[in-house]
Amino acid sequence: MWPLWLYWALWALSLAGPGAALTEERILDSLLQQLHLSEVPIVDKAAVEGLVIPTHVRAQYVALLQRGHRARSRGKRLSQNFREVVGRFLASEASSHLLVFDVEQRLPPRSELVQAVLRLFQEPVPRAALRRHERLFPRSDRARVTVQWLHVRDDGSNRTALIDSRLVSIHESGWKALDVTEAVNFWQQLRGPRQPLFLQVLVQREHLGPLASSAHRLVRFAPQGPSGGRQGEPQLELHTLDLRDYGAQGNCDPKAPVTKGTRCCRQEMYIDLQGMKWAENWVLEPPGFLAYECVGTCQQPPESLTVKWPFLGPRQCIASETTSLPMIVSIQEEGRLQPQVVSLPNMRVQTCSCASDGALVPRKLEP
Repeated sequence: MWPLWLYWALWALSLAGPGAALTEERILDSLLQQLHLSEVPIVDKAAVEGLVIPTHVRAQYVALLQRGHRARSRGKRLSQNFREVVGRFLASEASSHLLVFDVEQRLPPRSELVQAVLRLFQEPVPRAALRRHERLFPRSDRARVTVQWLHVRDDGSNRTALIDSRLVSIHESGWKALDVTEAVNFWQQLRGPRQPLFLQVLVQREHLGPLASSAHRLVRFAPQGPSGGRQGEPQLELHTLDLRDYGAQGNCDPKAPVTKGTRCCRQEMYIDLQGMKWAENWVLEPPGFLAYECVGTCQQPPESLTVKWPFLGPRQCIASETTSLPMIVSIQEEGRLQPQVVSLPNMRVQTCSCASDGALVPRKLEP
């Protein structure tokens, strides 16, 4: 008779499930399960086009994105080849800025992007304007800054993806940092000749409603720093892992094809949600995501061990650490269409490991 701990281990393994290949059906099943739905809802396209995502929903979605970024970068040593890309303001209005960065050839070969940081210079508010605002809105001194990735399609249409959103104070000035890792990930998946990286920065009210303050009108990001010149131009910091020095993470060589002799490794796999029919008008964010998959072979144990442990199958390359995928979806509530944040577990592969079929793998899974 097998010991009790082994029964528990096998049962826990059967519940984990991230070793299975990530398919369109699995993504859909997970989304339906999280929303307690039995089928894909029918969403009117015209209603979605007029739908405004509230600031608290955006903030919740971005917070989950940032938690995923922290989980992916935790414990990883950043390479010494730190890259800084200077961009420019392609178009700028009072509450909207379009930034462009030439990122081509800036990411080193055989490297993994860990984090991309956008830095913008916030101008100080003139004292007279600050005093006037304090008299009108004594309890409101913040505005919301939102960053979107802008993809210009081949047919000339645009598609945006929410990347980061945070509050800034009108009493502060200087360089502000925003996490745009997901935008660079999206840009890397573009097929054919890559266009520059376009980022749209929106400065909005902290809250909506008739009593909302106008603090957002006082937040300005300068194309020049305090002493002129290029000091205030937008900057993009690229933090990467050098896989030649840090190959223990198990990432596949992007230049080498996967063959029967390839050792177990983690390979890039981009999931295009925009190309899935069921996601139209239902999934508002993101347009896609970098999921990764485990490929390659594992060294098999000696025959003497397989005789001693007959319940263990052959060793396979499976996901041993995963993170979740946040989404914004549109749902019907009391006859009205509402945006809602949902988190799908075990959608992104962090680490691949070799394990025998039927053996317990010390997986690190998000709750």
